[in-house]
Amino acid sequence: MALKKVEAIIRPERLEQVKKALEEKNFVALTVTEVLGRGEQKGIKLQYRGGTLDVDLLPKLKLELFVQDEDVDPVMKTICEAGRTGKFGDGRIFISPVEKSGKVRTGEVFV
Repeated sequence: MALKKVEAIIRPERLEQVKKALEEKNFVALTVTEVLGRGEQKGIKLQYRGGTLDVDLLPKLKLELFVQDEDVDPVMKTICEAGRTGKFGDGRIFISPVEKSGKVRTGEVFV
């Protein structure tokens, strides 16, 4: 059983849509972490107290899922469809191989 780690950086306001879409396809196990980042847009400019404020790092969410090899494409497609706004800053998805995993509760190891 080959596992892959799917890391997706998304907009915080799209979390509920992405979670619901993944759950509808039976991908329910995930970890969500609040992160800061910037991409091609290099931050944003805000008007603040009569001046311009450069916000270099924007709040994002990182989703981490561990899925079987054959589930990578459906998960990526689901995240893209549910997380897309069509604007800069919608996010990125990264896929990595998982060499080994284990369950803390049982001590069971998967290779």
